[in-house]
Amino acid sequence: MLPPGVSMLWEDDDPAAALRGRFGFTGLTAVTGWLTTLLRGSWDLGAGPCSRLVLSGDGAVAWVCSDGGEQLVVKWSRATDRFDRLDATTATLEHLTGAGVPVAAPRRARDGACRVRAAGPAGPLSTAVFPELAGDWLDVSDTAAVRDAGAWLARTHAALADLDDAVADRVPPRSDVPLPERVGTWLTDGDPGHVLDASRRVAGLLATAPGPPGAPQVVHGDFRAANVLTREHRVVGVLDLDDAHRAHPVEDLAQACTYLTTRFRDWRPTPPQVRREFLAGYCAVRPLDAAERHWLELLALWFGVCAVPGPGDAAGWAAAV
Repeated sequence: MLPPGVSMLWEDDDPAAALRGRFGFTGLTAVTGWLTTLLRGSWDLGAGPCSRLVLSGDGAVAWVCSDGGEQLVVKWSRATDRFDRLDATTATLEHLTGAGVPVAAPRRARDGACRVRAAGPAGPLSTAVFPELAGDWLDVSDTAAVRDAGAWLARTHAALADLDDAVADRVPPRSDVPLPERVGTWLTDGDPGHVLDASRRVAGLLATAPGPPGAPQVVHGDFRAANVLTREHRVVGVLDLDDAHRAHPVEDLAQACTYLTTRFRDWRPTPPQVRREFLAGYCAVRPLDAAERHWLELLALWFGVCAVPGPGDAAGWAAAV
């Protein structure tokens, strides 16, 4: 559970200074006043004081209780260049809810919008309201929960493959550069050389790779322990599709395998046994063909090499690859 009051999700900045500098709020009292006006005016909701607020980059998440007793989460972003993307990725949540994926569907505003662009003290903010999902962050020592997480990523991919084109086309691609070219360019121009043996293995796998692994589609984009809630060894919540983008599902799977263990300030590679259980859960729902298996090996290794910070590698990323 995140602490009461104002806190930083992963940065070391002073929370009060960040709240004032990024969003113009002088404290929780000011946030509560702004939220009261926003929720009443745009959502016809009354709410009590903001009890908990966490800041992360250009975004913030606030917890409030409605006057009807419902626990709500209000998210906002000041990143104006991402407002259109957030409109689209928030709309995907309603589709996922209809497909049975345990996400928090956005509460529609009075005008029917999933998100509302509101005036904040320091500039425009893109805002959305969700019901709070209760659960514990994924514990990767819980084998059953890890397998279930893999299964839910597969189900999420399957559901997103059926997303309406009008929504999917508004979600940006991860990159405009084709996947083989992207890996090849990194090998020649971007590899810092921290783990040369692993980089050579990436090059070998790329040289023998089949064509791209299927068609790109909308994918989660940040599936890891910090964004998966569990209860009694089962997934009860899939969080945070703000970074959803269009990519090959196997690329999203490889990223999840690499970063599954990570939570906020705890940034460690995924142990091999955890990765095997996660993949077993995924493949039980969505089996991989030969091309996808090849690309999964290649991409998981590539993501792992990219995660190596250099000589100060206390978490052991280099050893993991």
